[in-house]
Amino acid sequence: MKNLFDLRGKVALVTGASRGIGEAIARLLAEYGAHVIISSRRLEGSETVAESIRERGHEASAMACHIGDMDAIAGTFETIRTNHGRLDILVNNAATNPYYGHVVDTDLGVFQKTVEVNLRGYFFMSIEAVRIMRDHGGGAIVNTASINALKPGDQQGIYSITKAAIVNMTRVFAKECAEFDVRCNALLPGFTKTKLAGALIDDQDIYRRQVAQTPLGRYAEPNEMAGTVLYLVSDASSFTTGECIVVDGGYTI
Repeated sequence: MKNLFDLRGKVALVTGASRGIGEAIARLLAEYGAHVIISSRRLEGSETVAESIRERGHEASAMACHIGDMDAIAGTFETIRTNHGRLDILVNNAATNPYYGHVVDTDLGVFQKTVEVNLRGYFFMSIEAVRIMRDHGGGAIVNTASINALKPGDQQGIYSITKAAIVNMTRVFAKECAEFDVRCNALLPGFTKTKLAGALIDDQDIYRRQVAQTPLGRYAEPNEMAGTVLYLVSDASSFTTGECIVVDGGYTI
């Protein structure tokens, strides 16, 4: 019987993969046979994860890419074309949340940085990925959004707005790129123990309030997000596109 989760022969690029949810996703995709390109802003952190994956007998390489930098995006995909000749999977996971405070006090610099990474970066990473995928029989894109797309986070206005935009962007790419046999879906994580969420976890009032509203009664570990992504990039989800899967322990019920 065919293993629907078999990724052998696939090349996958995971951004923001030097830690947290991105690292967990990259490790799982490698375990199922993909050659995973570990990408983050700093090469050193990416290479550490890639080396650890290789030590386990799986395939991985490292690449530095700041997705808020258009030149960096172009260079990344040129390197992928040169080194691999194909790309089957893109996981847009890198994100930023530089401001925590009242939306009225959001300044232009914070606004621009958040949009450049969380929205513009995902958009143009996806465009470049589809251009490669359409020439090699298709592929799968997964965007890491957030439950903040559905229920704005306290004091996280512009971050929540960009995550909501990612939901619709996912559906746009799913609709318009289906002709190339490229599927696009999104993961909407709930309260997860990552560096990005560190300020929220460290604030005991926020932590207790969010856990109290989560039926499973706790926050998630990064590896609890990876299985959904494995499903979305594998043949197990071959007729799934444009979907936004919430993994939040029941928080949004």
